[in-house]
Amino acid sequence: MSIKRALVSVSDKQGIVDFCRGLSALGVEIISTGGTSTLLAKEGVPVIGISDVTGFPEIMDGRVKTLHPAVHSGLLAVRDNEEHTRQMQELGLDYIDLVVVNLYPFAETIAKPDVSYEEAIENIDIGGPTMLRSAAKNHAFVSVVVDAADYATVLEEVRAGGDTTLETRKRLAAKVFRHTAAYDALISDYLANVTGEPLPERYTVTYEKIQDLRYGENPHQKAAFYRKPLAAQDSLTSAEQLHGKELSYNNINDANAALQIVKEFEEPAVVAVKHMNPCGVGVGASVYEAYQKAYNADPTSIFGGIVAANRIIDADTANMLKDIFLEIVLAPGFTEEALEILTKKKNIRLLKLGNLSTAAARKSSFVVTSIEGGMVVQESDVHSVNPEELQVVTNRKPTEEELKQLLFGWKVVKHVKSNAIVLAADDMTVGVGAGQMNRVGAAKIAIEQAGEKAKGSVLASDAFFPMGDTLEMAAKAGITAVIQPGGSIKDEESIKVANEYGIAMVFTGVRHFKH
Repeated sequence: MSIKRALVSVSDKQGIVDFCRGLSALGVEIISTGGTSTLLAKEGVPVIGISDVTGFPEIMDGRVKTLHPAVHSGLLAVRDNEEHTRQMQELGLDYIDLVVVNLYPFAETIAKPDVSYEEAIENIDIGGPTMLRSAAKNHAFVSVVVDAADYATVLEEVRAGGDTTLETRKRLAAKVFRHTAAYDALISDYLANVTGEPLPERYTVTYEKIQDLRYGENPHQKAAFYRKPLAAQDSLTSAEQLHGKELSYNNINDANAALQIVKEFEEPAVVAVKHMNPCGVGVGASVYEAYQKAYNADPTSIFGGIVAANRIIDADTANMLKDIFLEIVLAPGFTEEALEILTKKKNIRLLKLGNLSTAAARKSSFVVTSIEGGMVVQESDVHSVNPEELQVVTNRKPTEEELKQLLFGWKVVKHVKSNAIVLAADDMTVGVGAGQMNRVGAAKIAIEQAGEKAKGSVLASDAFFPMGDTLEMAAKAGITAVIQPGGSIKDEESIKVANEYGIAMVFTGVRHFKH
């Protein structure tokens, strides 16, 4: 076997001229279509037009050009099948030994903010995927290339032996089916959104690999980092790493947790995260002040943590950041002076994200969680409480300052593993109780962490109080106000306890369980 004829039709023409010139020099005939044919001819590469093979013109604005028996017989014929050989000879058809195709840029098209439905539909490739699938199915005899990164390997093997190896053809065929599956998944997702079916009868997702990771959650687990084809520009998958060694699996999860929390705030904010829970959150007049508060919230736990800011890191803030060991600093940017200070620390990772959207501006997307044998899918929790919708359920209303701190605490507790309790005062967290089996346990941890700072603070709970015991603890610690969803059959018990101690309590009507 040897490669004698190649069919080339690409939207992304990077590297295609040199590749085809190399094939032509080895005696391979090049068949091509449309813009690819024009480019090759212009560059002096001998090329045969697709109409010369099919005996049929390209019609309907190029929608129909390769969907023809002369093409697909040449791709699908089993070369050692005598009946297939006889039919090819009787019909005067020739084999096609190599297919080089990449598809209409559907993802790039729908990524445009002003794209019309008609334009999106017109950029659904039909002939390309059909040729790719035909060639990939018949990979025992046909080589198929969908990625320019494989041009060099194919050319090298053809030079060495006249054809690619079976191992290479299998690998290339597998890549083709991944590629066409991802392409179809993207189209399916687009049309599901257009037709208002975000959770259809079949849920297909596709991701692109960013990088392999050294290991997963633990050293014995393999891992890789992927992103959605149309990932938001202020997501971790779009971050630019300015300094430091590559991200680990745990780094990625922690950094994403920090990013989601800091997006809750419009004012300058800094979030410190350990093991996907916030250990310190602060807001202030500047990023410098916000970091001071985030650090002072828990100076012990921040060590070795992840810090995210929603403002550019300046030199003053960088000088504080450099004084402790941090895994990552994530921000919209860094001043030149800040970069000079922080890059002196070898192991710190610096990630630049550009402008961040706030929670209020974010649209709901979907979160996919794997389970053994399947997955569960839910809308992301982008709910933001409207202060006017809060229900005051106690005799005493919260003061203006208490209300401010309650809303701050509510933004944070939304991102803390359940059962969750957050204590807040002076625009910072002073105690965080996360991931406990009961709410009393979470409150106890938060109060103990806060110490004397608990007195005069406010408390946010991600879910309702099934009993009054948490409020009893809060009252003894000197907590003055509480925000919680409400909705328990024992709400009256909690309200009664709050009234007994003069605690102001408001219900949101929304819970934020985070498992």
